[in-house]
Amino acid sequence: MAHDPSLFWERAIVLVDMNAFFASIEQLDFPELNGKPVGVTNGMQGTCIITSSYEARRKGVKTGMRLREAEELCPGLIQRPSRPERYAEVSINIMESLQDITPDIEIFSVDEAFLDITHVQKLYGAPEKIARMAKDRVVEVSKLPCSVGLSGDKTTAKYAAKLNKPDGMTIVLPWEAEETLRNVPVMELCGINKGIGAFLAARGVYTCGDMKNLPIGVLGQRFGNPGRRIWYMCQGKDPEKVHTTVAPPKSIGHGKVIPPNTRSHQVLLTYLLHMSEKVGARLRRHDMVAQTFSIGLRATESWLGLKMQAPIPIDDGLIIYDLCKEVLEYCWDGEGIHQVHVGALDPQLKNGQLQLFAEHNLPNRDIANHVIDLINQRYGEFAVAPARLLNRSTMPNVIAPSWKPFGHRETILYR
Repeated sequence: MAHDPSLFWERAIVLVDMNAFFASIEQLDFPELNGKPVGVTNGMQGTCIITSSYEARRKGVKTGMRLREAEELCPGLIQRPSRPERYAEVSINIMESLQDITPDIEIFSVDEAFLDITHVQKLYGAPEKIARMAKDRVVEVSKLPCSVGLSGDKTTAKYAAKLNKPDGMTIVLPWEAEETLRNVPVMELCGINKGIGAFLAARGVYTCGDMKNLPIGVLGQRFGNPGRRIWYMCQGKDPEKVHTTVAPPKSIGHGKVIPPNTRSHQVLLTYLLHMSEKVGARLRRHDMVAQTFSIGLRATESWLGLKMQAPIPIDDGLIIYDLCKEVLEYCWDGEGIHQVHVGALDPQLKNGQLQLFAEHNLPNRDIANHVIDLINQRYGEFAVAPARLLNRSTMPNVIAPSWKPFGHRETILYR
């Protein structure tokens, strides 16, 4: 019996995916770039492509590609420095407009959102009508193109959205999802990385249709619940719900790619202080503290570093920096370093209690940090900062992959 796609669905999920988002904003704000190949980099000093316009992509330019290689593939490529605050502003406008359609929205990244429209079908009509409404709403508020996928589960909706780019809309009826995915390589589904793909290939699973030959218990035993979810994903039955809230952070960290083979002790200290101050400021912004910190330095062959324990939970960048200096002294033997990272591994809300005999219980530092934060919020990040940071990198901030327009993920990271 054929199903009428205009009828209400038991479950209906929309994935809105902006097309070449950063590059499209550059072309919107600077009309002279329309129709031209654009490559966005992290500042004019950036050497890697963050994203590129479709004109550049058609010449082979890809995200993560070195700028020099991109220019060889695409003569005439126009380099544009990223403007993360502008991208975040546009994203917030888009997400707020989508919340007018349904409150059941999961902001998946700065340029993607899942909408569970199951419960608004009686209000607006058939799922296809609502999906087109979402697409039109995005264009209305942003003047930017987007691609939309519609199906009965998150994974199939996301897969559908990428089938007709740019500016497309693809519907995979829930009752046809399994057949639609049957010959699709498992690696094309969101959430299946190379490690999982190799595990599946070793057991004869290359396409989604092959998954039925593998007992769900095999994936469950190896990967737990995420593995069981993958088993259903490949059959167009992803059980994952649209998450409308942001879970408390499991970690808060900042990293920075530095000049290759940096061997200067003073330069490394500057970068470590920079990341420490960013972690401390971000903890304070969300009224959090942490006691366990991961401090790492990327050498050519491997990461160097340690997990360090502060005497009490802290939110002070200078105390975090003291831990960094210990790690540098203990772990670094002068080899070339390419990247540094400082992360708080156990962020927790402040409980307002002080530990009387703690070595680092310095109320004057809390007052100073509060004043510094107020000044920096008004006049810009690091308007007031330790003198050493006068020598920090001038590379601009970038948007983290897990960015959200609210809560602890409303942060533009420095990388």
